[in-house]
Parts: sequence; structure tokens; C-alpha cells
Amino acid sequence: MPEQPPRPKKPFENWVSDETREHYRAARKEMHEGIRSLLPPEYREHHDQARKEMLLAWRTMIDDALNNMEKQNKKPK
Repeated sequence: MPEQPPRPKKPFENWVSDETREHYRAARKEMHEGIRSLLPPEYREHHDQARKEMLLAWRTMIDDALNNMEKQNKKPK
């Protein structure tokens, strides 16, 4: 198989300067803070709790998949 050239560490690394990236990050941060200030604190609490529940659901699904793999491997062939 032919060797592939190494991929850039950052998307568009050769086209976008570091200064542009810094401005983009600052703008994104300010935009998020602006949107967050428009929402009531109860929304943020609800959002955080919903996110936590989704992550716990994913954890459970992964744990179940791992347990099923272990059971499959223990079965005699």
C-alpha cells in the first residue's frame, strides 16, 4: 500500500494564519457569552442536566456493549 503524506494537525493549516485562528476563537467565545446572557439561569441548569443524562446514557450503552463482547468471548467455540 502506498505511503500517504502526513495530514496537517489543524484543519486548513496551510491556508489560515494563527492570527486568524485567534480572532475566530475570540469571536466564538464572545458570541457564546452573548447568547448565554440572553437565556435565564434555569435554562442553563436544565441544559446541563440534560447533557449529563445523555452522557450517562452513552456510558451505559458502551458498558453494555463491552459486557456483551466479554460474554461472546467466554462462550466455548
